Amino acid sequence: MSVIILLLGASLLVALCFLAAFIWSVRSGQFEDHFSPAHRILFEHKPTEHASGSTPPATPCNNSTATPPNCKQ
Repeated sequence: MSVIILLLGASLLVALCFLAAFIWSVRSGQFEDHFSPAHRILFEHKPTEHASGSTPPATPCNNSTATPPNCKQ
């Protein structure tokens, strides 16, 4: 019977630690993501302009090592 009381006390202590960590993270602003990455895909991004003389990043169709089947040649 004393083991049950010991385990009950230990579980309450762990639960209080997790509650304190959660309250601390909410107050410090850990959950203030008003523009999450899951919603960023819904909005268009302006294309980035490359400096003169630089090459644009490689896409699957302009990669010289492999040609995917959906690229026109």
